[in-house]
Amino acid sequence: MFMDGKKLLVFSDTHGSITSLTAVMNWAKGRLPPNGTICCAAFLGDGIADLGRAAEASGFYCDWKVVCGNNDYKASMPEAAVFDFCDYRFFICHGHRHSLYGGYNSLISAARVSQANVVLYGHTHIPSCKNIDGILLVNPGSVGRPRSRIGASFAVIECTDNGALTADFFGIGDRGIIKKLKI
Repeated sequence: MFMDGKKLLVFSDTHGSITSLTAVMNWAKGRLPPNGTICCAAFLGDGIADLGRAAEASGFYCDWKVVCGNNDYKASMPEAAVFDFCDYRFFICHGHRHSLYGGYNSLISAARVSQANVVLYGHTHIPSCKNIDGILLVNPGSVGRPRSRIGASFAVIECTDNGALTADFFGIGDRGIIKKLKI
């Protein structure tokens, strides 16, 4: 069921950077219902152990969708998951099992098998947003170890008033200051 202005916080690859992750959660905490619109968060792996510590430090609690990455040793979370958000089906994974450096065919295939219209993935540490063959592919970048010139980043997916999805990207600057990015 569609809800206007509903938002999904998306981040990945914290790799032990509790300070940056806590800054993201502090920023997001002020955007939780009833006054805000972030109602769910998706973590795409490589830092599962960081989530509890940062949530406790920030007081950020919401509905979580979590998958493990290739560096989440002994994690009991799945490597991939599917969930519905607004009128869209999301396939989420870390990405390390999908040959990302050779293209997006494996991710698109996994989305089609899952009947998903959106794929959220991490692993590359580089933020991107692409629509390929009618499937929206979003990588929020890395909170802890960025590999792009824009630095540490995360994304917010929003269901707009007309039922479309938008992806906005945010950077984590000095002293945990969050700023909107152009990707």
